[in-house]
Amino acid sequence: MSKSILSLPEVKEKNFPDLQEKLGIKFKEPKNLVQAFVHRSYLNEHHDFVIGHNERLEFLGDAVLELIVTEFLFKEYGNPEGELTNWRAALVNAKILASIAYEIGMEEYLFLSHGEAKDAGTKARDYIMANAIEALIGAIYIDRGYEVTQQFIARWVLTKLPYILENGLYLDAKSRFQESAQEILGITPTYKVLQEEGPDHIKSFKIGVYLDKEMIATGEGTSKQEAQTEAAEAAVKIKGWKGPKINIIKRKAEDPL
Repeated sequence: MSKSILSLPEVKEKNFPDLQEKLGIKFKEPKNLVQAFVHRSYLNEHHDFVIGHNERLEFLGDAVLELIVTEFLFKEYGNPEGELTNWRAALVNAKILASIAYEIGMEEYLFLSHGEAKDAGTKARDYIMANAIEALIGAIYIDRGYEVTQQFIARWVLTKLPYILENGLYLDAKSRFQESAQEILGITPTYKVLQEEGPDHIKSFKIGVYLDKEMIATGEGTSKQEAQTEAAEAAVKIKGWKGPKINIIKRKAEDPL
């Protein structure tokens, strides 16, 4: 079965052996690896494709990822549960996972419908990429077990933690900007709707974020929340703020759980 899967023309052209080399993981059953990259839309156009879509692997990978990240944070840090929860959320959120998937070079291996294939560079593609890396984690776990999966996550995901902590990415953009503004300037940011367009079901908003009367940045979105978040992200970059200082407590072997 494995040999026939890799010899299928549409699979062969993706060159999965190269991906295995890059990952440093040799799959016992290459079908598991290939399936991690099959988007449901591809099967809508290729009914006779012999591999299923990746959603069940994604379901598994999501749980495995969360467990391994949780275990790492629990063992390595003595910070309170609430802080560790925020760190974990930052490590496993779709934005970070998509960036890792792009870093690995996963996009070229995706099996997508013609319509989805045209959406490169969009939020929709980022979402597909984040799901694909969860599916890949599920495939590694099924094929090679916990230890190899742990090594993969340590290499590609856990290495992002210092960057996340240094830049305050464990907080959402609005909280990060607000806490920094209060800590540095003693000012609480305010948001104002600058523009509102479209009918109720497809509205678009442009919102400005202010410190006192000075507008720092603007953001756009299909909801006020989305536009405020975009404005806050832009404001953080403009100000060069990295979020509030945090006390990182490294655990020692003799520390109580």
